[in-house]
Amino acid sequence: MSHNLIVLAVDDDMINLKLLKSMLSKLDNIDEVVEAKNGADAINILKERDDIDMILLDIIMPVMGGLEMLQVVRADENLKQLPIIVLTTDETKKTEALEKGANGFLMKPVRAADVAQKIQELAL
Repeated sequence: MSHNLIVLAVDDDMINLKLLKSMLSKLDNIDEVVEAKNGADAINILKERDDIDMILLDIIMPVMGGLEMLQVVRADENLKQLPIIVLTTDETKKTEALEKGANGFLMKPVRAADVAQKIQELAL
């Protein structure tokens, strides 16, 4: 029996973050949603907590963007196996995100059903 997931949601837009948190909290397999407002913030959370199961990552953010954060996470021995789903409005970033190690990609605005399905696919 696997435990429920703890998801790190990373987005600089507070409205998107709240929307994501609201969507995720309705899913049965999610225990907790941890919020970060940029990549640097998220990296700090990942260093402090070793119980994060998955990351939902916006690409375009100040301080440290999603693609930069992807590289940092994938270069870290302790974190590189973490599933990361990239969320963006920019379709052109898809290939680059996947090349840098993203496990999935969703276009914004994300729909709850799509998020749930992607999480289900990657949580196995």
